[in-house]
Amino acid sequence: MLNVNDQQWLNSVIDKISSKMNWVSEKSKHKIPYTTINGTHDDRSVDNPSGTIDNGINWWTNGFWGGMMWLMYHETGNEKYQDIARISEEKLDKCFQDFEGLHHDVGFMWLPTAVANYKVTGNPESRKRAMHAANLLAGRFNLAGGFIRAWNDIKGVDTRGWAIVDCMFNIPLLYWATEESGDPRFMQIAMKHADTAMTAFVRPDGSVNHIVEFDPFIGGVVRTHGGQGYEDGSSWTRGQTWALYGFMMSYKHTQKEDYLHTAKRIAHYFIANTPENGIIPVDFRQPKEPAYEDSTAAAIAACGLIEIAKAVDSCESDLYLNAALKLLKVLDENRCDWTTDSDCILLNGSEAYHRNNHHSAIIYGDYYLLEAIFKLKGNDLYLW
Repeated sequence: MLNVNDQQWLNSVIDKISSKMNWVSEKSKHKIPYTTINGTHDDRSVDNPSGTIDNGINWWTNGFWGGMMWLMYHETGNEKYQDIARISEEKLDKCFQDFEGLHHDVGFMWLPTAVANYKVTGNPESRKRAMHAANLLAGRFNLAGGFIRAWNDIKGVDTRGWAIVDCMFNIPLLYWATEESGDPRFMQIAMKHADTAMTAFVRPDGSVNHIVEFDPFIGGVVRTHGGQGYEDGSSWTRGQTWALYGFMMSYKHTQKEDYLHTAKRIAHYFIANTPENGIIPVDFRQPKEPAYEDSTAAAIAACGLIEIAKAVDSCESDLYLNAALKLLKVLDENRCDWTTDSDCILLNGSEAYHRNNHHSAIIYGDYYLLEAIFKLKGNDLYLW
C-alpha cells in the first residue's frame, strides 16, 4: 500500500509515460527499436549493425517494443497500441525462417509479443507462434547437464556447454507452454534449468555468475566466465536482476518455495549493495573509476522487488517495496527523458562493462520502467 505522497508521485509518472508514449508510438509504429541514434529510434527489423544473422530481425530484444505496446493498451484501452504491437509480432515471423540466428532468447522475443497477444485477444496465430518458439527453446535443453544452452556457435569459442543467468527470463515461455497445452515436458525442462541455476549460478552471498560452462557430454560445472560483468567472480548488476526477478517468475508459475527463497537472497544482496544515491553500477564489484552505470538494471530490479513484496507477509513486504520505490524515484528524477527531444525514456543503460557503448538508451530499460510503474498501480498486465 502506497502512502499519499508515493501515490501522487506514481500518478505523475503515469501521466508522463502516457504523454510520451502517445506520440512515440506513432512515430516508431513500424519499427522494432533497440536504441536511439541522435534521439531517434533505430529499427532492428531492417537495420543490421554487425552484418550477422542474429543482429537484425533476430536480435534478442525485439520483443520489448511490442511488450510496451501491450502494456499501454492494457493501461489505456487505446486500440492503436494493440495495432502497433501486432506489427512487431508479424515482423518476427521472419526469425522462424532464418532460424540459425535464434537461440535461448526466444522467450524475451515471443512472451511480450505472441503470448501477450494470445492472452489478451485469444488470437490462434499468436498461440501458434508462441508454441513454436517454446519448442525451439525446449530443444536447447542439455539432458546431461540439466541446463538450456545459451548462444549458438561463436567463432573460436566452444559454447556447447554454456548457460547464462539471463535464461531465467526465457523459461517462463516453457511454463506458459505447459499451462496452455497441458504437456508437462515444457515445465519439467524449465524447472530442471531453474534448479541447476540455483546451485551453479547463485553464490552463498546472493551474488550470481553470468556464464557457467558445463561439460556438455557428461554434465558438471567446468568453470565460470565473467561475461558482461567486470570479471569472473564479480557481480554484473543486470545479471543480478535477471536472477532476482527470474526466480520470482519461476515461483509464480510453480509455487516452489525454493525459488522464492532464492529470489529473496539475491534481493537482499542487491539492496545491501545499492549505493546511497540509488544509481546502479554495471557491476557491484567494478572499480570506482570509470563510474559506469546501468539504469536498466535498476528498472528490472524494481519489477522483481515489487513481485517479492506481493508474495511475502506484510511484516516484510515494506523492505522490498521501499527498495523498489527508491530505485524508481531516482530513475524518474535523474535518468528519464520526458521531453520530445528523444524517442527513449530511460537514459544511461549499459550493455556490458567491457563494451564501448555505455550510458545509452536501450529498449528494455523503457519496457521494465513501464512494467514496474504499472505494477505499483496494481493493474499491470503480467507478460512473463
